[in-house]
Amino acid sequence: MTPSTAPTRRFVLLDRDGTLNVERDYLSDPAQLELIAGVGPALKRLRALGFGLVVLTNQSGVARGYFDLDTVARVHERLVAMLGAEGVALDGLYFCPHGPGDGCACRKPRPGMVERAAADLGFDPRQSFMIGDSPVDIALGRAVGAIPLLVRTGWGRRTESEGTCDPAAILDDLPAAVDWIERSVGTGIAQTGEPA
Repeated sequence: MTPSTAPTRRFVLLDRDGTLNVERDYLSDPAQLELIAGVGPALKRLRALGFGLVVLTNQSGVARGYFDLDTVARVHERLVAMLGAEGVALDGLYFCPHGPGDGCACRKPRPGMVERAAADLGFDPRQSFMIGDSPVDIALGRAVGAIPLLVRTGWGRRTESEGTCDPAAILDDLPAAVDWIERSVGTGIAQTGEPA
């Protein structure tokens, strides 16, 4: 197999707040960071399946003046440490500090964070899964060709009831999303997001 035809490692793109950790509006205190039950083991299962893991998060609290970049860094250091204690390492953690009206390329659902992660880590977003709890997560997944999965944690139940997005599947939480991914690997669903 030549390098140009060699398969690239597949990735799971993960929202942070409400998907990995308990939703807290504008989380600015690392001590308030709390993983949602089952997140560590679920991420370990993804690793065991051979997936890379990237977290993508909008942090408009920076642009709004609620907290600064150092605060975001401290929260992310705590997240990495908490996941490390569960035996999980992330391949990347990307955030957008801009506000909704700033017109940046990185704020979800715009594809900037995914494009940067794909360039940094050498993966094809079209061979990835996007897991999140909000319409912007699902829209981002669709925009980059990933298979978008909505979880009912965080804002997920509200997102589901509003019916404002089109995920490939709606699942209770990250462990259930990993179950779905595991079942779909190697099937038509894992390639396209639709049943074969």
